[in-house]
Amino acid sequence: MFFLLGSEPALAAGGDEIDPFVFRLAIFVLAIFVGYYVVWSVTPALHTPLMSVTNAISSVIVVGALLAVGVSLSGNAEGALWARILGFAALVMAAVNIFGGFLVTQRMLAMYKKKK
Repeated sequence: MFFLLGSEPALAAGGDEIDPFVFRLAIFVLAIFVGYYVVWSVTPALHTPLMSVTNAISSVIVVGALLAVGVSLSGNAEGALWARILGFAALVMAAVNIFGGFLVTQRMLAMYKKKK
């Protein structure tokens, strides 16, 4: 069967380097599927702690945004303005996501408290 296909499978199996974009896209697609199945297989009682942890993980985005805002400090002034603008936008959106998520989580936890 290998002789019928020619040399294309041999090149695809390891003869050439994998394109980094394709590799990152494959990781992204796998992360989408894993995230979907993790979230939808959780029981409803555990959704609140899951959302709280998800909001805490969003703080990693804040670190990346702070690095993007401070890119001019690295000595590379080329393209620093747009990097700082996008970094600031990411910082604002991540902060809204984190604090809004914790407020929603607090309200969800208040639903489980017993009424006096």
